[in-house]
Amino acid sequence: MQMRQKLCTFASQMKQQYALFFDIDGTLVSFETHEIPPSTILALTQAKANGSRVYIATGRPPIIITNLGAIEHLIDGYITTNGALCFVGDEYVCCQPIPKEDVMTCVADCQEKGNSLIVVGRKDVAVLDPKGDVDRIFRQMLAVKNLDKAAPLDVVLQQDILQLTPFFPADYEPLLMARLLQCVSGRWHPEFTDITANGADKGKGILAMARHEGFDPSRTIAFGDGGNDTSMILQAGIGIAMGNAIDDLKRQADYVTTSVDDDGILNALRHFEVI
Repeated sequence: MQMRQKLCTFASQMKQQYALFFDIDGTLVSFETHEIPPSTILALTQAKANGSRVYIATGRPPIIITNLGAIEHLIDGYITTNGALCFVGDEYVCCQPIPKEDVMTCVADCQEKGNSLIVVGRKDVAVLDPKGDVDRIFRQMLAVKNLDKAAPLDVVLQQDILQLTPFFPADYEPLLMARLLQCVSGRWHPEFTDITANGADKGKGILAMARHEGFDPSRTIAFGDGGNDTSMILQAGIGIAMGNAIDDLKRQADYVTTSVDDDGILNALRHFEVI
């Protein structure tokens, strides 16, 4: 038994150790099952045992990160709202709100056009859903929970606003963003985009986490599938696109693995000798 333990320890020391960053929807969690595949749970468990760290990098605000129960005990920290709010345990790593004038411009635009909108405050979330788009996509298609706990818009607007998620086609995006001069947009769904303050994206979240946690940014691997993952795919030492990722992300990635439903994370971590 003692010899076996020594061999296992030696084998783990031979593996590559990285800070691993994972998007949630379409990367860790299947769009088909709304669950983390068993192979992914196995891969992350082995990576942690081998000395790597595990971080979440998502567009979701904390209130709707409700689908990671199977791996919560493995997670070292969170990049949320596309980098606007990052934390480790109870300690904030960074928090970057959107300037109020840009918040009100976006809110007014959605109200004028009758478009749905999610407003993410530091504590609460408000949902404007005149067309039922938020319910249809977030609750029915993405199985998102806790949006029923949304607060009134006027309450949320008293808080720092970390992210705006307006629903409109991609061809309208440049027109609105030309009026939001202090913001950036990260679209990962054809019907909506995530808007954050300039300087708040997943790539900068990796850098903030590296400073806080004391690891070298070159020793990072990032996994994603959507447009809002581009910054971290480019920032990470190794950027990996899932097999189900959008084509533009695949072109910019260092490596393309198989899909979330086809053991994509397991296969990539084996390829790079993390497990």
